[in-house]
Amino acid sequence: MSGFADTDRGISLSGAWKALAAEEATRRRIGDINLDDDSWIDVEVPGLWRSTELLSEAESVLYRRHFELHGLAQGNRRWLVIDGLCYQGDIWFDGAYLGDTEGYFVEHSFEITEAASQAREHLLAIEANCSTPADRTAKQSITGVLQHSDTLDQDLNPGGLWRDVRIEETGPVKIGNLRVLVLEADNDRAIIRLGAELDSSVTTTAEVVTSISYLERTEHTQELVLARGRNEIEWHVAVEKPELWWPFALGEQPLYDSQVTVKIGDCESDTRTRRIGLRSFELRNWIASVNGERIYLKGSNFGPCSSDLSAVSEDDHRRDLALAKNAGLNLVRVHGHVAHPYLYQQADQLGMLIFQDFPLQWGYSRAIRSQATRQATALVHQFGHHPSIVLWSAHNEPFRYNHKLGERRDANSGSTFGALTSINHQVPSWNRSILDRAIKRSLEKADPTRPAIAHSGVTPHFPQLDGTDSHLWFGWEHGEISDLKVVASRIPRLLRFVSEFGAQALPKDDEIGEACGADNFPLLNREVLTERFGAQLELLEQHTPVSEADSWEDWVHRTQLRQAEVVRHTIEILRTLKYRPNGGFCQFLFADALPFVSGAVLDHHRRPKMAWDALTAANRPVIVVADLHREAIPAAGHKCAIHVVSDLRNHIGPATLTIEWRAPGMETQRWTFTGEFEPDTVTKVAEPVLVSHAHGSASLSLELRGPQVHAVNLYQVNVY
Repeated sequence: MSGFADTDRGISLSGAWKALAAEEATRRRIGDINLDDDSWIDVEVPGLWRSTELLSEAESVLYRRHFELHGLAQGNRRWLVIDGLCYQGDIWFDGAYLGDTEGYFVEHSFEITEAASQAREHLLAIEANCSTPADRTAKQSITGVLQHSDTLDQDLNPGGLWRDVRIEETGPVKIGNLRVLVLEADNDRAIIRLGAELDSSVTTTAEVVTSISYLERTEHTQELVLARGRNEIEWHVAVEKPELWWPFALGEQPLYDSQVTVKIGDCESDTRTRRIGLRSFELRNWIASVNGERIYLKGSNFGPCSSDLSAVSEDDHRRDLALAKNAGLNLVRVHGHVAHPYLYQQADQLGMLIFQDFPLQWGYSRAIRSQATRQATALVHQFGHHPSIVLWSAHNEPFRYNHKLGERRDANSGSTFGALTSINHQVPSWNRSILDRAIKRSLEKADPTRPAIAHSGVTPHFPQLDGTDSHLWFGWEHGEISDLKVVASRIPRLLRFVSEFGAQALPKDDEIGEACGADNFPLLNREVLTERFGAQLELLEQHTPVSEADSWEDWVHRTQLRQAEVVRHTIEILRTLKYRPNGGFCQFLFADALPFVSGAVLDHHRRPKMAWDALTAANRPVIVVADLHREAIPAAGHKCAIHVVSDLRNHIGPATLTIEWRAPGMETQRWTFTGEFEPDTVTKVAEPVLVSHAHGSASLSLELRGPQVHAVNLYQVNVY
């Protein structure tokens, strides 16, 4: 046996393809090798078909690719591999039907050995389907936010071959569905569980060699008798004295190459590699620990990096993760979608943690349950080796929302406590009670090493307090920012982890301004602003009325200022509740995928809104915080707690805290406190009473200064 190919990538079929919007007559002949496709449209793969004007309205597209293959060595096999087809596909090779695919992120493989051996020239034909949901309360495609979202144009069809299509060559035995999980890891030993499907064309004895290498190599060899067909195997490898992988704030990110090779005699039949990090993760009451070290999770929601997933590069993902890291975040929630593998590879290298959603958002049909559980298992198998991923979530907000862009999602969102009073969160439903729990079981069965939650954004309700993480839009969709502290005192469980909060703000974007008539301000094209760009005008005008702005630019500034206030104060409140009971948060949203009005702190060009600075300041390792999260306080006196919050792993001290209160009609009051601060703690330093001799504007400035730290904060407040 000889001539076995490098099977990790194979021969790429990316590049120029022929495509045509599907019609019944052509659909019946798509696999016909004699069909003349010269007049078909030229398209690029990877790509989305909506990028081609003549295909932009299609929901089903036919693809054809002509190519040549060299001869195949005796005993070798060939495979067609499709990394990403959105959403369903039927596949033909040289006129023969190979099978179907479903799942936009799921990788698929088909054997083509016999057909590929009969000729030099070949034809690959694919019918790809991605339908617009007829009923968004009962969707049947598992595409998450790509087809139903408040932050993307829902009319943009994500259909297409968005990742590579290639031909791979192996020997008689192919390694399929290789999965690697780190069961446990500490300074003494790491235990790695591996599994694979060995597809053998013969009955044979094979040697499976596993190599785990970083600075040193650990090898494990086993001899197996393989039956003809598919053989499921699972095994464990121990690595002694491992170099542990850490989030960037806690340590380094050594990555091991886990290589599995199948040998028949002296010849290699197939080799697969997964890059892994050796670490343990635990989540108790939403308080996280990595390798036994407690860590407070500070995060943001990542939507799709671009509205066209096929156009996103490795550098794009690295840029966004580096920006998040520079803002003081240590976690990103991949919101309502599965990203390109580049994102997870870069997160591994940068030491960023990932809260990974399964791509379900809002309401789904009962018909998807079996497909959803299958795809959930595939999600773990394809991505479970990444040390950055620490949490799976089955379904984001499993409610039957069908609102238009710019409209409120829930009739109760205008109340003081929002979803807490919503019937959607309290009445059992098929999505929440059956579908989500089935997906959660699939995630847990496939991956016993990470926590999995059934859904995100379901609040605790009586008599069972079975909520998960919380979506609390105080100061935007409901209540005031300061109401967050009221909820914390009444239902502390609700603040264990807050995975969505924030407010919309207009970006400084000429395209949006021109499209909605900014030159005619305040006479704006409200329909364009809401239906094209997603602006929630009712809420924007509630918090920042158009009538109070002098110009379009002034209104943009006011909306950004409001967003910055919501982001800043929410994070400050949550950080003062660190570990008691809050384990962390994810602000919503990090960056836009296209010109849009959303809760993003960066627009689609990655230009910052004012909330970017607020996010960065509130997430510094050490902050000093005052309990001054309301717009106005009484002149007679307001008792104001002052906290120092430290996420540092080292002791601080001695440090001096200086508090200055400037109020109308009185001299500046000053308090000074000196002390030391323990690592990773919240310390209440003082509780001065703030009084004023007159009504008007007042300010409170805080400064903590010491040999290892310098933190400042400033509050402006009205006195009545």
